[in-house]
Amino acid sequence: MGGKNNPIKFGTDGWRAVIAEDFTFDNVRFCAQGTAEYLKQEGLDSRGLIIGYDNRFASEDFAAAAAEVIAGNDIKVFLCPHPVPTPVISYGVTVKETGGAIIITASHNPARWNGLKLRTATGSSAPPEVIAPVEALIDRAFNAGRMNRILLGLAREKKLIESLDLTPIYLERAARFVDLDELRRARLKVVVDSMYGVGAGYLKTLLDGGAIDVTEINNERNPTFPGINPEPIAINLSKLSTTIREQQADIGIAQDGDADRIGIIDENGEFLTQLQVFALLCLYFLEVRGERGPIVKTITSTSMVDRLGEIYNVPVYETAVGFQYVAPVMVSKAAIIGGEESGGYGFKGHVPERDSVAAALFFLDFMVKTGKTPAQLLEYLYSKVGPHYYHRKDIHFPEDERGRILNHMRESSPEAIDGVRVVKKDTTDGFRFILVDKTWLLIRFSGTEPVLRVYAESDSMARVERLLELGKALAGISV
Repeated sequence: MGGKNNPIKFGTDGWRAVIAEDFTFDNVRFCAQGTAEYLKQEGLDSRGLIIGYDNRFASEDFAAAAAEVIAGNDIKVFLCPHPVPTPVISYGVTVKETGGAIIITASHNPARWNGLKLRTATGSSAPPEVIAPVEALIDRAFNAGRMNRILLGLAREKKLIESLDLTPIYLERAARFVDLDELRRARLKVVVDSMYGVGAGYLKTLLDGGAIDVTEINNERNPTFPGINPEPIAINLSKLSTTIREQQADIGIAQDGDADRIGIIDENGEFLTQLQVFALLCLYFLEVRGERGPIVKTITSTSMVDRLGEIYNVPVYETAVGFQYVAPVMVSKAAIIGGEESGGYGFKGHVPERDSVAAALFFLDFMVKTGKTPAQLLEYLYSKVGPHYYHRKDIHFPEDERGRILNHMRESSPEAIDGVRVVKKDTTDGFRFILVDKTWLLIRFSGTEPVLRVYAESDSMARVERLLELGKALAGISV
């Protein structure tokens, strides 16, 4: 292997690549070797490591390959016996007090992809100060062609690999998020779309046994993700919207491929944006639960949260994109909630990590406590913060165009956009233009795939669409 270019590069949350091209068994093993060496450097090897996986093609086999290498470095492996949501594994890290976790998942990426996420001993996404030394150790192992490996059967015989079913442990914890008895008594019709991912069954198991009616769709394992990418955004949720209208359901809840992110469809079959959902969850914690404390959001998230911070007199902290930036601030500031534009939200008193099951239970509890539908909750939010509309466009581009686009953005410093004065150009993560009326436009590269993302939030949908087109022009893209 020495002398070859190492394709293993971590992005916003882990390493992702196309199966059988760069995502190969050997490359997963090199990742495991680097992780094992990092655990030893940090004195965490004695605590062991959890390894879990999602529903994607051969994920269990890639997980076994990683387990053989971790065990081959004399580190105890707790290997999940079936596909498990990422938040379940994250919580398991804190319960078992392991040195962290490896999770085989590509989250929302298309079916041809798989990936590997790292979790620290806190159960949260590995931050840059962890990823950098791990990547260096992976690179060293890759270039040396070095991996310590013990076959799975022998490792089990030596008690270096042990099966660990985290689902019962997590369900016991999730049952304490809200008053489940009250939720079960609610006469709500709920449709859950797990998008062929690992979230299937969790909400139904927690909520069954009362008046509430929970219907599941796309709840079988299908690694091809037919007709969709497993990302809970409007374009992928037409079946959920149709089902809600046909069954006259009260709400639709979608979970991404590894069930750490959530999407909400209202009673009319309309998609609530991730920014609206985050602001609603913040309002729930502040008003219904009466919590007080900081809120953490990424730069791609909504200015509605800033307004709620002003109304309820709580500080709002802003980070770069990715929960590896959100989680440390949540911990250091004792935040009540943290969120990002992709639909991932973490909560006080739980693991500082995204959790779609927790978010769903809190949203349902908001409905029950207020007696309002999702659309009515949104109107209630707008009565406090004013109307806010948001959209994002993803533009796929040839990788060799990245430099040209980046240079074009660096040179773009408009004094006004859509006839409104620009008061700030922020380059914390991409290029964000904040206008005098609090409208914002952001252009940034995806951290996980060759995609340019253009985001905008303003006071009307028509204006948002204009801003997105202007953002493409600022990036020098004509399509």
